Amino acid sequence: MTSATPAPSSTTPPGWPHCAHGATAEDPVGCRGRRIPDRTACLAHAAEPDRAAYLTALAPGADVDHRGTPFTTELLDRLLDALRDPATGHPRLGTARFDGAAFTSEARFSRAAFTGDAWFVGTSFVGVASFGGATFTSEARFGGASFTRGARFVGASFAGVARFGGASFTGGATFLGGSFASVAWFGGASFTGVVLFDDVSFSGVAWFDRASFTSDASFDAASFTGTAWFGGASFTHDVSFDAVTFMRDAQFRAARFEATARLGPLICGGRVVLDRAVFGEPVTVEAAAHAVTCDRTRWASTATLWLRHAELDLSDAVLEFPLTVTARRTPFPSLVDLLPETPLADRDPGVRLISVDGVDAAHLVLHDIDLSLCRFAGAIHLDQLRVDGWCTFATTPNGFRWRRFLRMWWSTRSTLAEEHHWRSQRSHRAAASGWTGLPHEDDTPPLELPALPALAALYRQLRKSLEDGKNEPDAADFYYGEMEMRRHAAKRFRGERALLTLYWALSGYGLRVGRALAWLLGAMTVTLLALLLWGLPVDDPKPTTTGRQVAVGQEVTLTTDTPDPVNPTGSCSERVTTERFEKGLRVVINSVVFRSSGQDLTTVGTYTEMFSRLAEPVLLGLAVLAIRSRVKR
Repeated sequence: MTSATPAPSSTTPPGWPHCAHGATAEDPVGCRGRRIPDRTACLAHAAEPDRAAYLTALAPGADVDHRGTPFTTELLDRLLDALRDPATGHPRLGTARFDGAAFTSEARFSRAAFTGDAWFVGTSFVGVASFGGATFTSEARFGGASFTRGARFVGASFAGVARFGGASFTGGATFLGGSFASVAWFGGASFTGVVLFDDVSFSGVAWFDRASFTSDASFDAASFTGTAWFGGASFTHDVSFDAVTFMRDAQFRAARFEATARLGPLICGGRVVLDRAVFGEPVTVEAAAHAVTCDRTRWASTATLWLRHAELDLSDAVLEFPLTVTARRTPFPSLVDLLPETPLADRDPGVRLISVDGVDAAHLVLHDIDLSLCRFAGAIHLDQLRVDGWCTFATTPNGFRWRRFLRMWWSTRSTLAEEHHWRSQRSHRAAASGWTGLPHEDDTPPLELPALPALAALYRQLRKSLEDGKNEPDAADFYYGEMEMRRHAAKRFRGERALLTLYWALSGYGLRVGRALAWLLGAMTVTLLALLLWGLPVDDPKPTTTGRQVAVGQEVTLTTDTPDPVNPTGSCSERVTTERFEKGLRVVINSVVFRSSGQDLTTVGTYTEMFSRLAEPVLLGLAVLAIRSRVKR
């Protein structure tokens, strides 16, 4: 039998009794293969009688130790035949040690059963490595192994920990239909060829941190029961996660997607973490998850986020091109049917944006998103933010019960979450009436509340954005919020704050129709009462003509005078009559439209009419302005 080519060696001998075949002055170590029991050579270099005796002594389920041994396909087949279980027809190994071994041609471990630990640490597979249908009952270690022409683990079952950390898959890797019942460790692994993890079941934690995928990779229909870690992974070509289910978190922190066109659709019962990830090409992300975080995520091209059920955090995301975030109304389609959303069955399918702090919103488009909890403080170019579809903001609370009967003063309006936070901190009474406080978790520092001028600026920029989108009613609410922040800002001049307070009280900054009409009706009522009681004279003055006639020369001199109106007398009830009411009402109505009634009035009535002709048209104008703000398109 021709001996296999020995594995490369160093000047440091291994930690086990080794063969040393072919040792020279340049290579004093020689073959590093472990000696077979009671012999001085490894399985590859032992004499044929010694090799045959060793193989004959083996039985199914026996432990084998061939660390550092070079294998040909023929030699491996002889070893596995000696361990073949007659009941199943497949090899059955106990603890198997192949650390540092070199398989110079195809390594066929298909359907082999490893009942003990399987050690392939630093093993070199020069030919194809076939582990299809193999079962690993205990721990499987492939750390640092190299697969030059491909690795086939189709249908392989790992009951214990599977360690592939730092392994190198040059010719591709296939794990189709495999199962990992415990931890699957691929941290730092390098996949140069096509990688297929389709329909693989990861029951424990799956570690792909810092793994490198330089060709296409597919995880279609895979299921991750534990947390999946892809932090720092690099996907140079396309990667597919179609119909993948993550029962817990899916961690893609600092991952690089250089040419990924589509990520998902996927289901995640926890968080999809894309913090500090980089997307180099146009991409569509489709996910139904409890939460999606994109803290410092870099979008180097156009992108679309189609989401369901999720709370989205875009803090400090870098948008170089337009990013569209939209809520999907129906479940995502899978390969044959709609994706089941079992982990999210108890959640509202809507999407809630939590924060855009630190984002340049000039490239951000929001569609059908719940913005009631969104923190806009810290974002720039909010005036260029596009808000499309049915996006909802927070609203003012109903407040105390007595306020519900005074809707003209405390009607519901759209607000920012920051105003809720400010009002809840302002007083306990505000918090009790329904204003929500700052969100705070035990493991995070409390958020800082922006100053009122900054809140006014937020309202102003978002109002501009809504106006550009022809959403005039919400834009009007944001104008109201801006004026509220200006009115409460302590650093503004007292005169300005007093003027704003008057503007608020009279008409809600020209936005509350009921308030302006109430004041108008009140002013008209006061004017009418003043006229009835003091403004209208007892009787309308009648002109009186007086004069004299001189006979000589027939000269006639006549003088016509109108006496001053006589102030009314008597009790108030005597002054309120139908005739006087009609006269006073005519004066009031003419005053509302800034006209003079021509009615004779007392001195008090004259000044009352002058005041009403000034105030009541203003109140009418404010009511018209408020109506216009609600119906303008």
